[in-house]
Amino acid sequence: MPQIYQASVTAPVNIAVIKYWGKRCTKLNLPTNSSLSVALSQENLRTLTTASCSEQFDKDILWLNGSEENVASNSRLIICIENLRLLRSRVEKENPGSQTLSKMNLHIVSENNFPTAAGLASSAAGFAALVYAIANLYKLPQSEIQLSRIARQGSGSACRSLFGGYTSWEMGNNDDGSDSQAQQVATKSHWPDMKAAILIISAAKKGVSSTSGMQATVATSTLFTYRAQHIVPIRMQEMKKAIAARDFQSFAELTIKDSNQFHAVCLDTMPPIFYLNDTSRYIIRLAEELNRVAGKYVAAYTFDAGPNAVLYYLSENTQLVLGLFRECYRKAKGWSSDARPCVPEGFNLGLIKNVGTGVCQVILTEVGDGPKETDESLINEKGLPR
Repeated sequence: MPQIYQASVTAPVNIAVIKYWGKRCTKLNLPTNSSLSVALSQENLRTLTTASCSEQFDKDILWLNGSEENVASNSRLIICIENLRLLRSRVEKENPGSQTLSKMNLHIVSENNFPTAAGLASSAAGFAALVYAIANLYKLPQSEIQLSRIARQGSGSACRSLFGGYTSWEMGNNDDGSDSQAQQVATKSHWPDMKAAILIISAAKKGVSSTSGMQATVATSTLFTYRAQHIVPIRMQEMKKAIAARDFQSFAELTIKDSNQFHAVCLDTMPPIFYLNDTSRYIIRLAEELNRVAGKYVAAYTFDAGPNAVLYYLSENTQLVLGLFRECYRKAKGWSSDARPCVPEGFNLGLIKNVGTGVCQVILTEVGDGPKETDESLINEKGLPR
């Protein structure tokens, strides 16, 4: 029986604090502005992918969370695979006698341990894991920066999941996308006190996908153009400085302002795009009141293209931040013993009285590392999902 070659990796979710929204070239996934994100711990949020190839495989197949996907109809997936096969074929030409893996069909099995398409950057972790797994399978010499250019073509924000810690996606200027790539701004260990809490409001698939939402925004929003050209370039530099200095006050202010402006741009789209719901807006009010009572930023909220909230905070403020939100959403699953339910003195109790049951789950996490090789395989001896 022909040999089955395989490699397995995990890749992290990343949550942007300076948002990517809008493309100047849809074919190559070239953004209209740079962005910056935080990779979250894979102990809590990860994609696990096994990439395998063999002469016995009849065609390329991808299984995602137990369901077989149609590779032939997924142009983004095909682009990534073709780019990686081309790089492998060059390795084979330079090393006569090596296995011609580039000519074998692929079986790829991928699983997320978090809700897919619910605004938790599932495509970012997914394409990063896929590209990194195939690159390992093919034993490619390319660096993470070089691989990020390929992952970008699958899902724009996937390029940032090729690194851990704090990562920027530099938009680049070249029409061919050769300089549109991810770069690590700081490692996980640079700012170990940074924590994150994800408040899951809905695990349902988004009503408007990121791809279609971006296209509509680029075509119709005047605020979007001003944001991309004048606001984001300044914020990118300010955010890099804040991370370098471990300045949470600047980090929080920039994170909150950019999240709010991103959703303002979505509302400026015709027809308007509503990613936030009533619970999302209520969490914003709670966080703003908490910061007011504290007299400084202790909780930095951000929302991607979905209703779920991500709160960044420092470990020294764990009780203050988690205590309030645990008091408000006691029935949510996932709370740890790190903080007891508590409302800080001076807090507007009228807000507490109006709390609903909108948060169903809480994921408490922290800054994490980039993709990792693993012995945990998702395929069996026949090259099929376990």
